[in-house]
Amino acid sequence: MRSHRWFTPWLLVAPALLWLGAFSFWPAINTVRMSFTNAKPLGGTEQWVGLRNYTNLFSDPQVANALLNSVVYMAVCLPLLTLLPLGIAVLVEKKIPGITFFRTSFYLPVIASAVVVALLWNLVLDEGGVVNNIVQSLKWVQGPIPFLTDRWLVVFSSISLTVWKGLGYYMVIYIAALGNVSKDLHEAAAIDGAGAWRRFWSVTVPGVRGAMILVAIMICVSALRIFTEPYFLTGTTGGPGGFASSFVMIIQQYARGLLGNLGYASALSVVLFFICLIPMLILARQNRKES
Repeated sequence: MRSHRWFTPWLLVAPALLWLGAFSFWPAINTVRMSFTNAKPLGGTEQWVGLRNYTNLFSDPQVANALLNSVVYMAVCLPLLTLLPLGIAVLVEKKIPGITFFRTSFYLPVIASAVVVALLWNLVLDEGGVVNNIVQSLKWVQGPIPFLTDRWLVVFSSISLTVWKGLGYYMVIYIAALGNVSKDLHEAAAIDGAGAWRRFWSVTVPGVRGAMILVAIMICVSALRIFTEPYFLTGTTGGPGGFASSFVMIIQQYARGLLGNLGYASALSVVLFFICLIPMLILARQNRKES
C-alpha cells in the first residue's frame, strides 16, 4: 500500500479553506473592525470611534421599527413554516395516482426566482391588482385594500409570500425525515385503536422531531434576515415612511451610495448576527433538554 505524505490532506482542503477565508472569515472580521470606525464606501481616512456606532443604535427609531418587523416576521413564519410543510409532506408521501403532480406543484415556487415572484405578488396585491378587483367586485369592501401601502399589511403580505415560497423547500426535508419513521409503530398504534390524528401526534411528530428543530432554526434565521420580499413588494422604499423595512433593509440603506455610513451599517450587521444567535441557542437548548 502506498503511503501519502503528511501534507496531502491539506492540499486537498486548501482550495475550500482559501474560499472560506476570502469570502467568509475575512469579510466577517473586517465587518467587526469597521463597526468601530466611521468607514465610508469610497475609503479615505478611517477614524476609530469606539462604541459610538453601537450606542447610536439605541436612539435610532429606524432600528427599533425594523427590529419589531423582523421579530413579528419570525414569530408568524415559525409556526406556519414548521407545521404546514409537515402536514403537506404527510399527504404527498402517500402513494396515490397523480401525487407526483402535487409534489411538483408544491415545490415549483422554490425554484422560481424570489425577485420575479415578489414582482408578480406586487401586481397581484396592488390597489388595481387581482385580489382587490375580486373583493371589490364581490362587494366585500368599499375601496381597495392597501396591501402595499399600509405598514402591517405590507409586513403580512411579505410573510404570506415567504410562507408560500418556503412550503416546498421544507416539505422536502420532512419527506426525507418521514422515511425514517417506522411503519411498524404506525401499524401497532392502528391495531391499538389510534386514529390518524392520534398517530400523527404520537408517532409521526416524535419521529421527525430532529427535522422540526432544524427547520425551526432555519426559519428563525431566514426570517430575521429577510430582505427580498419586503424590498420588492414596497418598491425598495420600505413602505410608508420606511416603517415596513426589515433589519437587513436598513443595513442596506445605511451602506449604499457614495456617502453611505459603512461603520454604522457594520455595527448593525454585528448586532443582527447576535440577534440571530438567540433563537438558535434557545431551540438547541430546548432540543438538548428533551433529548
